[in-house]
Amino acid sequence: MNFKIVSKENNSLARAGVISTSHGDILTPAFVTVGTKATVKALSMEQVREAGSQVVLANTYHLYLEPGDDLVRDAGGLGKFMNWNGPTMTDSGGFQVFSLGAAFGKKISKVAKNESGIWIESGEIPKDERTPTLVEITEEGVKFKSYLDGSEHFFTPERSMEIQSDLGADIIFAFDECTSPDASYEYQKEALDRTHRWASRSLSHHKSLARKWDQALFGIVQGGRYQDLRKESARVLAGMNFDGYGIGGSFEKEDMGNAVRWVNEILPENKPRHLLGIGEPIDLILGIENGIDTFDCVVPTRLGRNGTIYTKYGRMIITNAEFRKDFSPIQADCECYTCLHYSRAYVAHLFRANEMLAGTLASIHNLHFLTKIVADAREAILDDRFFEYKKEVLDNYLK
Repeated sequence: MNFKIVSKENNSLARAGVISTSHGDILTPAFVTVGTKATVKALSMEQVREAGSQVVLANTYHLYLEPGDDLVRDAGGLGKFMNWNGPTMTDSGGFQVFSLGAAFGKKISKVAKNESGIWIESGEIPKDERTPTLVEITEEGVKFKSYLDGSEHFFTPERSMEIQSDLGADIIFAFDECTSPDASYEYQKEALDRTHRWASRSLSHHKSLARKWDQALFGIVQGGRYQDLRKESARVLAGMNFDGYGIGGSFEKEDMGNAVRWVNEILPENKPRHLLGIGEPIDLILGIENGIDTFDCVVPTRLGRNGTIYTKYGRMIITNAEFRKDFSPIQADCECYTCLHYSRAYVAHLFRANEMLAGTLASIHNLHFLTKIVADAREAILDDRFFEYKKEVLDNYLK
């Protein structure tokens, strides 16, 4: 993998570049489409490509459990397995290992210790009834139970690298510990130090593997919402010879821009930077302004399948009564397949009728919308008018 910066915006960290992989170039900034289980829900790979996607990210944890990384390897790697001929990424599996065993989205902290390590527990369980859930963290790695059948598994940094080597994505990520944004400073520090040790182990094992295909390894910056920890993580990882960097963790909305800037002012300028799990339009613009090159998020298809559609004037709930007889496209100036061929009234009808096509058409539009926001930001950087573009996007979206 190679990365080249082709233009930088004055008075910000925004830049336009090109990530070159063995399966093609990624023009940055870029929105990365998430195909968790080697599929983008409700869409074919042809539809994903037509929506403007350049790269697809799949999930190591899910593909390890089903169908198995060895099967994907034997199929010729991730891209060939899912009929995608462009660049691919896989995450380390860390987020899912922790979140699926810990109700991560409910701001659950890691709280209790026992003889074997640190257990993640649900904060909704009364103290006198707390018992270990699905995840156990030790220095060596993480023991977890499959959400599919309850079977026990053990992920280490080395095992994550081996699985991702089998999957064969162009860009892979080091194994890290994901913490709740509400975890104490002391625990964030403890977890961060462990993540750095795991990063070193990931990098060492990655270099030792006899890989069938070229793969770039990104280290992941953690540190929660604490400025000193984020900066420490950036400095430590910058000292390791990673091919690029991911910025992970869970952010409070108001923290995201600051946390990204803290990190990117330290990370090497000549390496690409990926913001994990961020996809709201405003967050994309703020991320680009603060030096992010690529983003991934499930939000365009997840919202689309549930009838929430992005427009440049904000979100649209397509099942609202006002759209029942609205025969205009979702967005008049949008060139996606859905807007060129179908009306708001028709898409609304599909949702009310519980037709599968509803989620597909909404997801096509949402994916096109987010990829275009980021692609247009790239053009604005090349033309030295990013701040004009930012103002236009935010003024419209926040109306």
